[in-house]
Amino acid sequence: MHSYDVFRHYERLHWRLADLDLGAVDLDLVEPEYVTLAKSATMGESNVIAAVHGFLNEFVDDYDFSTFAVVWGFQEVQHHYAFRAWLDAVGEAVDAEAVDSMREPYAPGTTPSATLATNIISELTVNHIYRAVAAWVREPVLKGLLLSASRDEAGHAREFIHYTTERLKKKPEELPSVLETLYVYSSEAKIKHPVSTFKAGISELGEHETIDTGFDLFLEQVAAEGELDVLHDKIRRTFGNLTGLDLSSNARVRRALADVIA
Repeated sequence: MHSYDVFRHYERLHWRLADLDLGAVDLDLVEPEYVTLAKSATMGESNVIAAVHGFLNEFVDDYDFSTFAVVWGFQEVQHHYAFRAWLDAVGEAVDAEAVDSMREPYAPGTTPSATLATNIISELTVNHIYRAVAAWVREPVLKGLLLSASRDEAGHAREFIHYTTERLKKKPEELPSVLETLYVYSSEAKIKHPVSTFKAGISELGEHETIDTGFDLFLEQVAAEGELDVLHDKIRRTFGNLTGLDLSSNARVRRALADVIA
């Protein structure tokens, strides 16, 4: 099974929470924006439990992917705890009630392939943002954490691409749902993540930072000019390679979708 190879790879190369040298956090280099970003990342990563729940329910007939989902979930839980550990080290707390409110699972996608495609987009997005923020942050422990998490997200994207590709070989009729998912997310005028789409309006979040808080700060203070276009192009290129279609612009995505449902 592919998940066996993934597990062995993670076991050999994966970093540990214990590797974070929290005693070396340089408080003099901690800016308020870093705290905001860490709290936003904590909330985004806290959705892992809901996501794993949804995966196991939706892919009840796919042991291989379900096993990967558990391995993936372990790493995402680690990210959640790592950002919380850094926040603890700088004297900042995360509201437990806000985290608890993220527990409810997602509604399933229109097809299992659409669910997988959504996760490709989310992993590529977070990989890009973590890497860019790591270059901007001066506090060394947070910088290292962001780089480690970014590499993990790149690996996750690779595996979701693998499982989407395999799924479409068996279920080519699900291709329209994949293209529809790509079109909806890549045509946004701002960065969009499934967590913000499906977990919007939760009253328990109150004034607490959310994943959108971090994305907004990224666009306002970190992102280079045209960086959103770069990210969208990367996502469309990934889906083009996955499907063998020309998806180099939103217009071409729309055309490809029209062709496959004709």
